[in-house]
Amino acid sequence: MFARRYVADRSLATAVFLALKRRKPLLLEGEPGVGKTEVAKVLADLLETRLIRLQCYEGIDISTAVYEWNYTRQMLYIRLMEASGTTRQEELKEIFGPDFLIKRPLLQAIDPANAKAPVLLIDELDRSDEEFEAYLLELLSDFQITIPEIGTIAAKEPPIVVITSNRTREIHDALRRRCLYYWIDYPTLEKEYSIVLTRMPEAPERLAKQVCAFVRELRALDLFKAPGVAETLDWIASLLALNQLELLEGTVRDTLGALLKYQDDVLKVGGSNNLGKLIEKARSVSS
Repeated sequence: MFARRYVADRSLATAVFLALKRRKPLLLEGEPGVGKTEVAKVLADLLETRLIRLQCYEGIDISTAVYEWNYTRQMLYIRLMEASGTTRQEELKEIFGPDFLIKRPLLQAIDPANAKAPVLLIDELDRSDEEFEAYLLELLSDFQITIPEIGTIAAKEPPIVVITSNRTREIHDALRRRCLYYWIDYPTLEKEYSIVLTRMPEAPERLAKQVCAFVRELRALDLFKAPGVAETLDWIASLLALNQLELLEGTVRDTLGALLKYQDDVLKVGGSNNLGKLIEKARSVSS
């Protein structure tokens, strides 16, 4: 995974290997921005296969996640048949055929026409409703979907499934038991420094060390939302865009919006005494 610019612990690499070897879904939990979604992207890249992503949210349903009929095309087909004087029952049944079916991510993932097993990313499952989670549990058991008008569609080769959760609610035990599990924590200072240099080799080492040290200090504060690795990379990209070679108080204050996403956190960190002390600690790491 390092070759694809993803710095993974041995334990995470082992979990990914076992998920591939045993063909079991991999459930990744952790704070937002620690690299859970990136695991699926890198995995699809390594295996040279398609990545199919289902972004979960409250109220997600079958028409969004699995399939729906192309009603506009169906109505147009019916009117064309009426105009030509053809309304036989056999031909009307054609409107519920594969040509009128819109395949959503879950159906795409088990499509028998797939030349190679794709990577199915079910992102932020904790944001969906428990009813959808129950439906997903049934799908992951057999990797098949029954469409009343067509019949049962089953995967020739099950997809590689990666499920992520930010733990805004608990995932049901029944689903957990069907998955391999791994918690991705905030990285150590050394690991985050390695991630920054791997993803942004143009960053000066001195600035990279200071940024990682500063972010680590922020995570020790009582913030509403501590910055993840994604925010670290976004912030250092912003500093580089301003041609910064090290942390300076004025620039740090002006760019906190790239690192912190809530005004209360920005005000807490941006207080003159707090900010100066944090920068001083961060700069001492690179000295």
